[in-house]
Amino acid sequence: MAGRVLGKALAAVSLSVALASVTVRSSGCRGIPTFRNSFSSCWFHLNTNIMSGSNGSKENSHNKARTSPYPGSKVQRSQVPNEKVGWVVEWQDYNPVEYTAVSVLAGPRWADPQISESNFSPKFNEKDGHVERKSQNGLYEIENGRPRNPAGRTGLVGRGLLGRWGPNHAADPIITRWKRDSSGNKIIHPVSGKHILQFVAIKRKDCGEWAIPGGMVDPGEKISATLKREFGEEALNTLQKTSAEKREIEEKLHKLFNEDHLVIYKGYVDDPRNTDNAWMETEAVNYHDETGEIMDNLTLEAGDDAGKVRWVDINDKLKLYASHSQFINLVAEKRDAHWSEDAEPDCHGL
Repeated sequence: MAGRVLGKALAAVSLSVALASVTVRSSGCRGIPTFRNSFSSCWFHLNTNIMSGSNGSKENSHNKARTSPYPGSKVQRSQVPNEKVGWVVEWQDYNPVEYTAVSVLAGPRWADPQISESNFSPKFNEKDGHVERKSQNGLYEIENGRPRNPAGRTGLVGRGLLGRWGPNHAADPIITRWKRDSSGNKIIHPVSGKHILQFVAIKRKDCGEWAIPGGMVDPGEKISATLKREFGEEALNTLQKTSAEKREIEEKLHKLFNEDHLVIYKGYVDDPRNTDNAWMETEAVNYHDETGEIMDNLTLEAGDDAGKVRWVDINDKLKLYASHSQFINLVAEKRDAHWSEDAEPDCHGL
């Protein structure tokens, strides 16, 4: 499996994804069969839109993964027009910029060596020891020893700020509760007539954008452990707590993370850190505190990569990091909560 993945096979997969995306767009997200874990009809819409760059479509190709300057640097990507994002579109003059951050080249434990190093022989498209190199979107192609971003060109090669060649796996815990009045009654939006849902949001230190808490899956770590750990570190500042405080928080989180939850999304993320050879993938899971009693007994406190943390009302006006607004949209739909003041919200913005 570590060998080359045939380009024709990838093109066929890309074409299938493109056709699926067109079908979903034309249906307006309605009447589509639900998928694993009773996903909302828009889960498929989101997944195909994010991946539709593979076929060079002019719409819905990844956008944040083509922005400049590259995060944390002054590096400008080569410009990639929408119609040339897809690898199946021939572009002989494509000349992407090479960039891997110094912090990655320094060789921290979370980063791969350079492809050129003789003692580094990664097993792409499979489990490589404790490192997961399989993509949640299927097989990706290897070209000149480097994995190729399945969503298309980004204008930059190397790894940028990402540690792994190929997919870099993350986990995003979406913690929600119902917004309530002073009497404890759930608040209904006056226009949509639906209850208002809130989620825990953090303000990232690296870019200043609001986001869902979350982070990278450590080698050999279960996704469920990553979700709990990252929420504790970024939204409850557990890294700075005493042993006794950590135990108390852990007991409360154990109850929350073993109650009502939904896997909202798995796969590629349109992230500004992505390159042609390294990209972000995530598993976003919604943990819902129906009564609010668990989270009412936990004090939000920003920690680790988070500069601020707070409860935020869910609606279509949210501007969040990477693909996080789309994930929140899916949560609102699945929970039958307020999202938009439009009479017929149909996955706008996905």
